[in-house]
Amino acid sequence: MADEAKAKGNAAFSSGDYAAAVRHFSDAIALSPDNHVLYSNRSASYASLKKYSDALADAKKTVELKPDWSKGYSRLGAAHLGLSQYDDAIAAYKKGLEIDPNNEPLKYGLADAQAAASRARSAPANPFGDAFSGPEMWARLTADPTTRVYLQQPDFVKMMQDIQKDPNKLNLYLKDQRVMQAIGVLLNVKIRTPTDDADMPESSSPSPSPSPSPSPSERKRAAEAEPPRQPEPEPEPEPMDLSEEEKDKKLRKAEAQKQKEAGNAAYKKKDFDTAIHYYSKALELDDEDISYLTNRAAVYLEMGKYEECIKDCDKAVERGRELRSDFKMIARALTRKGTALVKMAKSSKDFEPAIETFQKALTEHRNPDTLKKLNEAEKAKKDLEQQEYFDPNLAGEFWPAGNEYFKQQKYPEAVRHYTESLRRNPKDPRTYSNRAACYTKLGAMPEGLKDAEKCIELDPTFVKGYTRKGAVQFFMKEYDKALETYKEGLKHDPNNQELLDGIGRCVQQINKASRGDLSPEELKERQAKAMQDPEIQNILQDPVMRQVLVDFQENPKAAQEHTKNPMVMNKIQKLISAGIVQMR
Repeated sequence: MADEAKAKGNAAFSSGDYAAAVRHFSDAIALSPDNHVLYSNRSASYASLKKYSDALADAKKTVELKPDWSKGYSRLGAAHLGLSQYDDAIAAYKKGLEIDPNNEPLKYGLADAQAAASRARSAPANPFGDAFSGPEMWARLTADPTTRVYLQQPDFVKMMQDIQKDPNKLNLYLKDQRVMQAIGVLLNVKIRTPTDDADMPESSSPSPSPSPSPSPSERKRAAEAEPPRQPEPEPEPEPMDLSEEEKDKKLRKAEAQKQKEAGNAAYKKKDFDTAIHYYSKALELDDEDISYLTNRAAVYLEMGKYEECIKDCDKAVERGRELRSDFKMIARALTRKGTALVKMAKSSKDFEPAIETFQKALTEHRNPDTLKKLNEAEKAKKDLEQQEYFDPNLAGEFWPAGNEYFKQQKYPEAVRHYTESLRRNPKDPRTYSNRAACYTKLGAMPEGLKDAEKCIELDPTFVKGYTRKGAVQFFMKEYDKALETYKEGLKHDPNNQELLDGIGRCVQQINKASRGDLSPEELKERQAKAMQDPEIQNILQDPVMRQVLVDFQENPKAAQEHTKNPMVMNKIQKLISAGIVQMR
């Protein structure tokens, strides 16, 4: 049961539904409270929801249960990092690396924690005072015609809300020109944008000092008294003086971009050797742009040179972290590496590094394409595992043991052996039938019903499947459905005594409801259950059936006509069995 809940949690986490993942892992923990992996997985889910305190508690429990497991310290470091406890994060990652010195996620985590600690120590005090605090910020942005338009854009509003909560996050959004425009409005200064300076080199002249911000009433009077003024032309700035070394670097970067464009053109023509030549040349000219590496990796991937692709991707990730490159670029390199690993995979085990690489890519940047590749890799791994595990001869060894445990009434052990048998041979209807019987004894009716239906699906002529399904439905007090199941089974074996006895029990219960012999508690329970059945709901919502029910109460002549309609009487019988109506 815990494994099933864990599998559901893993699936929810992979699909990005972290709240559902937390629920499923919590269910698994309730069943297996000493399993360190479950706490680790739930910690990762909490961290993805940014509930770092909960993530930290689970990470500590993971380490407590399994102190020699390196991944526990990775979870612990990530939780501390999310809480801005940088020293604790660094200590956790270092402890993990003592256990597994070659663990890449721990190395990356340590580098990120150290970088965050460095930034925190060197971060200047907030230079903007209270420009981002309180409703005054929104009033100023609304008053300005340019930023007023931006307030209609949800991503801009989200960025400004983040900055208002934590002004130190401003650096994350400075590349967005809308944020720059908003800063200008809030500080009452004009900030040049690329649109203004598209054809102008950088200026070394200082920015104007901000003037005191007018009050809302002053701004309103000024807006009413003065017409909008056209911006005055600004003087052309003088170009900055560059050293010879800087000039040479600038020229090399420009030439590298030309080589990259030539490589792109060759790639589109599928002239891969030429594309590699140009990308390599670009890399020689400028080693501060990892796109040359990721582009060359893409060419190697197309050529089937997967080892070379992986090497370029690893270099791109390493160099990207040194340069503090955009997370999207690092994620792209990791995704290409994962794709190459998938191409090289020959067994289910080979998919594990690919899956891990895709997961790393998603921690850098959540890209739908990467998520799709991850899901495909996990499915391929699962399918291969099933193929590798398939062995009908071994399945036959577990099946008798399951039967023996069933006879001894050790149903959980029987389920475990039947499950192992099904992993070896998932096409055996008898094993599904036997496991359904175990689930029924354990009171796990939904699981029993699922197994019985699978049994019938694999072999519609196997009568035992119908007796299992009917028994589960009977215990669930769905007597009409159980009756239909038993009747369906009789089509394949008309003299089967189990099926005939099942029909007798169902008819007895249905007649009990028809005669009104149910106790008030039984009637209340049956009605409540029936009202959850979509079929019963549809019958009660059907205008024709509602009129039929009225006629049975008020118009005996019309009711007599209705009894001649088999479809109507079938629905009436369902309502009687459900305890919704009674016949007098």
